[in-house]
Amino acid sequence: MEFRGRAGEALDALAGQTGFVRGHVGRNVDDPLLWTLSTEWINVGAYRRALSSYDVKTRAVPVMMYALDEPSAYEVLARLPTD
Repeated sequence: MEFRGRAGEALDALAGQTGFVRGHVGRNVDDPLLWTLSTEWINVGAYRRALSSYDVKTRAVPVMMYALDEPSAYEVLARLPTD
């Protein structure tokens, strides 16, 4: 499965957790090989509890191992919940 699909799976797993507000998968506008998975939570505790969920451990944590510290501009390609 390509990164976009895996990131979408991760976003779905995170979206099912208590305290999730919204999230999106995006791609770097300057380098289409760089992606972002961004989420918003009601508080840091909700985020940390979500990471301990079995569903998140199996669907989202494997995507996080590809994380880079890469600031830039990204376009939004998927968003949950929809506006």
